[in-house]
Amino acid sequence: MKRYAVVGTGHRCQMFLDAIGSDHRDEATLAALIDTNPGRIAVHLDRMAEEFGVDPASIATGGPEDLEKIIAEQKIDRVIVTTPDYTHADIIVRSLEAGADVVSEKPLTIDAASAQAIAEAVERTGRDVVVTFNYRYSPRNSALKEVIQSGEIGQVTSVAFEWVLDTAHGADYFRRWHRDKKNSGGLLIHKASHHFDLVNWWIDDVPARVYAAGGVKFYGAENADARGLGPRSPRGTHDGPHSPYELDLRTDPRLEKLYLEQEHYDGYLRDQDVFAPGVTTEDNLSVVVTYAGGPSLSYSLNAHSPWEGYRVAVNGTEGRAELTVVERSGVLFADDHVTVLDPSFTADESADPLRPTGERLLVQKHFGRAEERAITAVGPGGHGGGDRLLLQDVFAGPGEDPLGRPSDWGDGVNAIAVGICGNVSLAEGRPVTPEELSLPIRR
Repeated sequence: MKRYAVVGTGHRCQMFLDAIGSDHRDEATLAALIDTNPGRIAVHLDRMAEEFGVDPASIATGGPEDLEKIIAEQKIDRVIVTTPDYTHADIIVRSLEAGADVVSEKPLTIDAASAQAIAEAVERTGRDVVVTFNYRYSPRNSALKEVIQSGEIGQVTSVAFEWVLDTAHGADYFRRWHRDKKNSGGLLIHKASHHFDLVNWWIDDVPARVYAAGGVKFYGAENADARGLGPRSPRGTHDGPHSPYELDLRTDPRLEKLYLEQEHYDGYLRDQDVFAPGVTTEDNLSVVVTYAGGPSLSYSLNAHSPWEGYRVAVNGTEGRAELTVVERSGVLFADDHVTVLDPSFTADESADPLRPTGERLLVQKHFGRAEERAITAVGPGGHGGGDRLLLQDVFAGPGEDPLGRPSDWGDGVNAIAVGICGNVSLAEGRPVTPEELSLPIRR
C-alpha cells in the first residue's frame, strides 16, 4: 500500500482522489493534501469523508512550503502534482530530492530550463516521474495507434492534425489562470502537449524542428473593443448583462464550493471575463514540425470554435488513416442560458444531422476502398473508459501493453518540446530546434 500526497487541490485533483477513495483504495492511501488555499483543502477533506468514509484526521495538510516535512513525517511514497503549470518543476524536483516518486498532470513543465532541472533530478535521485497522458488510453486514439503500428498504411510520411475548442470549453482557459501565458506557457504547452504527445506516440518519433504562428485574435480586451462588444459583467458571479462567454459559479455547486467560497483566502478568481485586459495566451495557433525520422506534422488549434473535436490524418507509403471526432456539435445561447450539445443530452436535444457527435476511423490503402474500423469503449468513465485504464496503470502499476501507453518524464519532455520551441518561434519568427534550447529530448 503506497502513501500519497496530493499537491494542488483545485478541480484537477478530483480524478485522483476519487480513484484513491474507491477503485484503488486497496493500493493507495491518501496521506496528505497540500495547497496554498486552506479552504479548498477543507472542501476535499469533507468530500473524502462523506463519499468514501475517510477520516480527515488521517490526512496531513499544509502549504507548499511544508512539502519536504510532510514527505518525511508521513512517509510519502508518491506525490501527485495537480498545481498550476509554472509550479510543476519546483514541486517535482523537491519531491524527488525528498525521497518520493512523482505523478504529474500534463504538462510536465513550461520551459527548457525547468525541463532540464527535472531530467537532472531524475538522474541524480534515481526516482520515477509519471506523466498522466490520458488521451493515449482513449479507445479511438489507441485504435489509430494500432493501425499505424501494424504497418498497414506503410511508413508514415506526414500528419495533419486540427483541434478545435468550442466557445464553452475554449473560453474557460481565458477565465482562469491560464489566460496569462507566463502561468502555463500558453495553450501550445498547456493544451497542445496532449496532442503533441499523441503524435509522438502514434508515429514513434521525436520532434526535431518547429515553426509556429499565431496570436491572441479573439479573446482579450483589444479584440472585444475592435469588434464593438457592448458592456459585460466583469464576472459570472455578478449581476449584469449576460453573455454566452460568462460563467456563473453559483450555478455549479462543485465550482462554487471549490472557488467562489474560497477566494477570500487568496483572491483567485475562477470566473474572469474572457474579454477583460490581461489575456496573453494565444487563442489561434499553427505549427509545422519536422520529426527526427523524417515525417512532418501540420497542426492547428482554435479556442473559439462553434463545435469541439478534432481531425487527424496520417499519410503513409501504403495509404492513409483518418480519425474524426466530434465531442460536442454546438453551443447554443438563448434566454441568458448556454446549452452545450454533447452526447450526454438526449437524442432530440443533441441531434444535428450536419454535425452529429461521435467518432469515425477510416483506413484506405492505395488503390483500395476506404474501410471503417470499429472503435469500442473499454468501459465506463471519461474518454471511453480510457481514464480508468490510465488510473489502473498509475495506482496498480502498468502491465504488458503492446501499445506502450504508460508514459514517464521523457515522454513529458518530448511532448512539451514542440510547445517550448513553438513559443520561441512565435517570439522570434524563425524555426527552432530542441537542441538549441538544450531540451533533454529522449529518442
